Amino acid sequence: MAPKDKSTADAKPAVDKDLIRELAKLLDETGLTEIEIERAGLRVRVGRGMQTSAPVLHSPGAAPAPTALAAADLAKHPGAVTSPMVGTAYRGPAPGAAPFVDLGSKVVVGETLLIIEAMKTMNQIPAPRSGTVTQILIEDGQPVEFGEPLVIIE
Repeated sequence: MAPKDKSTADAKPAVDKDLIRELAKLLDETGLTEIEIERAGLRVRVGRGMQTSAPVLHSPGAAPAPTALAAADLAKHPGAVTSPMVGTAYRGPAPGAAPFVDLGSKVVVGETLLIIEAMKTMNQIPAPRSGTVTQILIEDGQPVEFGEPLVIIE
């Protein structure tokens, strides 16, 4: 029998790919950004949008993250309809009801685009201009912030 190589004898246990997949699925289900587990001396950390162990250097005046940049660009779009308040956006008048507008819908000034619930009050969000809905930037039941772009009308 051949003697064990020192690097083989000191090797760490193999990483369980099924465990990693299970942890990643748990991140999706719970909305967490990071989860860590330790078993038999093996520590596994799974995260989304985490900084690596090597520091990432940013130069002063570096561009913002792509998602923040995209949202800022959409809010500046001339056809953007932004949220006038903080609340929960609903695309239809009731759960299970057809949405007020869909992609490609023609709207006129004052027509209801969606509803934002704030402090238990349902606030209709009217179209500020006539045109065609080219983008819907929110999901039904999504929390929204003041100034967040909701819909693009062109």
